[in-house]
Amino acid sequence: MLLEKVIKKRFETETVQNVRIAKGTAMFQGVRLTVRCFVIDDVLIDTGAKSMENEFTSFFQQQDIDQVVITHFHEDHTGCAAFLQRKMGLPIYMNERMIDYCRQKADYPLYRKVFWGKREPFAAKPIGATFSSRNATWDVIPTPGHSIDHVAFLNRETGQLFSGDLYCQEKTKVILREENIPAIIASLQHVLTYDFGDVFCAHAGYLPNGREALQRKLDYLLELQGTIIDLYEKGTPPKQIQTILFPKKYPIVFFSGGEWDSLHIIRSVIQEYKTKQAS
Repeated sequence: MLLEKVIKKRFETETVQNVRIAKGTAMFQGVRLTVRCFVIDDVLIDTGAKSMENEFTSFFQQQDIDQVVITHFHEDHTGCAAFLQRKMGLPIYMNERMIDYCRQKADYPLYRKVFWGKREPFAAKPIGATFSSRNATWDVIPTPGHSIDHVAFLNRETGQLFSGDLYCQEKTKVILREENIPAIIASLQHVLTYDFGDVFCAHAGYLPNGREALQRKLDYLLELQGTIIDLYEKGTPPKQIQTILFPKKYPIVFFSGGEWDSLHIIRSVIQEYKTKQAS
């Protein structure tokens, strides 16, 4: 694709708290997207994007990796999974809900293929409620909302939480069409019942006071949810609520053809509210 040639890309690595981090960034017309993967204690968490496969796989080949675990099926987290399986012979584990989907040819919008490339099919195995690495036991924590299969990984020995896309940023302004804000709220509440400190987010990176960051995000979403419901109960239509709460227009909304939009935040809250009222 011609557009792939004009996407600006940057790749960086660093080590923080004994976690080796690979960070890929793609930029085009005001849209800047970043994704990270992490290596600790023989475990690779997420696999980066196919569009930067050369950079990510060079990083992988420099690491000591026994197994791969995936937070969720999105292509920026699974883009190099096929390479890891085919070329490095590594076992890959993920939530079973999207294993069949990942066995198939990638099916997602063109703009995502431009930024992240075309994920190749791979064959993952179902991950359990826990797994073991060389020196630690890990909890696999269901955290749906961003995607139906989303999980977070907690290293019990270090207290480090690898949160996938549960956090991303404190004050969420736009979400994917299929995301669900009430489910994200419930996932944040659930994960905060665990004992952890530092958080490693696939998009925001290392959060040294991670528990506090997740709590702030939860507080923000609870307040936002309450405001949306209050406006809806007063008869304010979703589009008008959007104008009141999210007046700024973000490039990703236009570029994604509306797959990303603040309106999805409002609609998911209202839908959940209506469902509860009807029950």
